[in-house]
This record gives sequence, structure tokens and C-alpha cells, in this order.
Amino acid sequence: MGEPLRVGLVGAGKISRAYLDTLPRLPGLRLTAVTDLNRARAEAAARGAQGVAVAASAEELVAREDVDAVLNLTIPAAHAEVALAALAAGRHVYGEKPLSGTREEADAIMGAAQRAGLRVGCAPDTVLGPGTQTARKAVDDGLIGTPVAATAFMTTAGHEAWHPDPEFYYRPGGGPLLDMGPYYLSALVHLLGPVVRVTGAASRPRAQRGIGSGPRAGERFAVEVDTHVTGVLEHRGGALTTLLMSFDVHAARLPRIEVHGSEGSLSVPDPNTFDGPVELWRRGAWEPLAPSAGYVGSARGYGLADLALALEAGRPHRASAELARHVLDVMLTLLDAARERTSLPVGTTCSRPEPVPFVGELSASAGHG
Repeated sequence: MGEPLRVGLVGAGKISRAYLDTLPRLPGLRLTAVTDLNRARAEAAARGAQGVAVAASAEELVAREDVDAVLNLTIPAAHAEVALAALAAGRHVYGEKPLSGTREEADAIMGAAQRAGLRVGCAPDTVLGPGTQTARKAVDDGLIGTPVAATAFMTTAGHEAWHPDPEFYYRPGGGPLLDMGPYYLSALVHLLGPVVRVTGAASRPRAQRGIGSGPRAGERFAVEVDTHVTGVLEHRGGALTTLLMSFDVHAARLPRIEVHGSEGSLSVPDPNTFDGPVELWRRGAWEPLAPSAGYVGSARGYGLADLALALEAGRPHRASAELARHVLDVMLTLLDAARERTSLPVGTTCSRPEPVPFVGELSASAGHG
């Protein structure tokens, strides 16, 4: 490989630790700078990593000569602002999900990247692991026949029980759909292709929530978004997905994702993880499928590594802004449909990302189908 892509990290909050643990072992990437609104957190993130500078602000970080790409781990409300600043400074961007909070911001990011000839990637990259990729290969190989339907369920009582500062989950840009939906919808696009139409319903059972842990335990805050969202997604190929995303369910025994076809059914692991059991039902019984596709041993940051490899190889990267914009549009259209109590067409589309072959270690040649 050539010179590594030098990465500047913006946002050293809770999710950053997962990336910081992975980045040192990924080829083609080198962390060079970190910044956070809380300087102590930035210093803690940089501690122990040789040659990593602490920048005073995002503006300072994106202007540094030793930053080629910005890893944007800010809260959702700041995703677009940081991404646009990085692109204006001539830096590639890889960010946490969602791509932005609005369609207009997503279009602005896409347009700025295209004009500058830069790459934009977006989480989740969990779909690049053996869990979702093995399931995708089973679908593509025709093991369940023609896909007919799918179910996707994410249920929890909410994040305030464990997160010390949970308010952003309940403000515009948050909620169960925008928070967890990208994992499920990205997996569904990999499995079944883009979505062309949605029907939705949503509710907000509680006007306030209480923080359950940390120094602010017991504090109350307002809920500004719907916290129980359900709907039906019509995929371009004709399959119908029933979707449920909720912060209002205390316990459930629902499967994460299942795909049902004309010849069988497929049980897909939690799309918030990289691995997990994939099971196929045919001829009257469930049988486990051995991993057969995906980046083995993958973790947070593999999407950025795939972007770096794609840059060098001149191919599209898989955790793309195109996919993330479509996923965002599907989610926002579902919420629009819920408010209007109707079904609505989805205005964007995307290509199914290239499948990930079964590779045990990232390298310059990894990821070619």
C-alpha cells in the first residue's frame, strides 16, 4: 500500500473508544489529531497514541496539514456542520450515522464532496462483517428463492437508563428510528436493495424521561421526537419489510431481522454487531450457515479502512454517502408518512454496495469482489 490516510478525529465521546481501539490495527490509516469540545476528553483520547496532536477546535483540526480525512464522531445535530467544514478544507470525511439530520444537509454534503472530488463515508460499517454479509450471500445465492418479505425489530426501553447525557436521543435528529434505524435499513438495503415506498405510524407515549445513571441521575428532560415508530417498506425488487423501532418496549423476544423467500427463510443477526449466527430454514428445519463473506474480525472503523482501500484501488467504497443519504431519506419519509397517516414514495435511491468477499485480514487487495 501507499502512504496511510492521515485521520483527524472530531468528537471524543462515548463511541470514540470503539474506533480508537480499532484504528491502530487497520492498514491504510493513521490517527494524527483529535479534538473535542471538552479538551480533557480529547487529551484522554490522544494519550498513549504516539504522535497524535490535540487540536483546539474542529476548525483547527480540519485545517491541519497532517489530516487527509476527518472521522466525524460528533452528535447527530453537528454531523453536517463538521462534514461541510472538512470538505471545504479539502478533507475526505467518514462520519457516524446518520449522515445528517435533514435531506437538505445530506444533499449539501453530497454536492460539496462531488465538486471537490472527495469521498464521504458514513456508518454503520457493521454490515461489512460476516454476520450481514453471510446472510446477503445466502440471499444472492438463491438459498431462499425469491425474497418475498422481511421483518426488522429494534426494541428497548430507551437509552437514558445507561447513558449519562441522553437528551440528544430525544431531540430532533434522534429517536429510535434515526438512532438505530441506520443499522437495520443499511442491512436491509444490502439484503434486498433500495426502498421505493413506505407506510408509517408513530407515537410519543411519554412527554418526559429521567436520567438513570451518572452524576445527573434523576434529572428530567423533555421528549421532542416520536419514540415508537412502525411501518412497511416496499423494496425495489418487490419484497415488503415490516419495521418496528421503539424506545418504549421493556422486554421482547422478537427476532432482529428475518428474510422470507419463496423457498425458505433466513435468520439474520443483530445488525448493530459485525458477527452473529445466520440460520437458514429449508426442508422443515433451521440449519446454521458457516461464515462465508465479510471482513473477519471487523469492528468500528472498518468502513473508514474500506474507504482508504477504495481510494487506492479506484473503486467505490461500501459504507457510502449514497447509501447513507438513501437510508436517511427512507427514515424521514417514514416519519412523514406517520404524521400524514399515509404511504409515501421515497425520493432517492442507491446502488446496493458491492458484497464483501470472505477475507480474514484487511489488505490492499481485500474487498475486491
